[in-house]
Amino acid sequence: MKIGIAFLWVLSVSAMAVLAQGSAEQDILKTSAGDLEITFIGHGSLMMAFEGQIIQVDPFSQQADYSKLPKADLIILTHDHPDHLDPAALRQVRTARTVVVLPPICASQVTGGTIMTNGEVRTVLGIKVEAVPAYNLLHQRDNGRPFHPRGEGNGYVLTFGDKRIYVAGDTENTPEMKALKQIDCAFLPMNLPYTMTPEMVADAAKAFMPKILYPYHYGDTPPAKLQALLKDCPGIDVRIRKMK
Repeated sequence: MKIGIAFLWVLSVSAMAVLAQGSAEQDILKTSAGDLEITFIGHGSLMMAFEGQIIQVDPFSQQADYSKLPKADLIILTHDHPDHLDPAALRQVRTARTVVVLPPICASQVTGGTIMTNGEVRTVLGIKVEAVPAYNLLHQRDNGRPFHPRGEGNGYVLTFGDKRIYVAGDTENTPEMKALKQIDCAFLPMNLPYTMTPEMVADAAKAFMPKILYPYHYGDTPPAKLQALLKDCPGIDVRIRKMK
């Protein structure tokens, strides 16, 4: 393949419950430590499987019946909006041994979590986790407050073997995002008016050059527009999945 990272379409036991409900898609990313299986549940919700561990990102009950999904070893929460912090979904995938990584703003709703502030780096269950600030630069509510104020939300860079995966959360094309290095795979939001326009996503992608780019949490924003904006950037493979 043109960027040297092999992805395959597969069905696995861990994703069968999701697929039984609809048409969740799945990719496999080859890493130096084994396969990283990514299931595109929908909206801002992802499920990953790596070295026998299940990682749930922003589980949201409107996107899947989480009672039928594998219990999570690690849950990643980006911020406290109800489509990202859903107590019902958390109860269905969390066990007494599940590690929940979350920004401070989520701690009042989720007890016993591992709090990470913007810029903090930890190793959790053998996975390096870097908290990247996630916030609005431009888009705001009628009262002048940003939809996502600076300092409240996290995106995360997760390292699996030799691959660095960036899940941005709800954010715009911030300086911190554009300064990222060596990102193999990025999930960037494109849900207007709350996050980025396709032009903002393209601007950020051209700055930090992820090898693979998935627009996610894109609502009614046409993802094909992003492909057109990045058609002259052969180093970025834009992949559209069902993440409305």
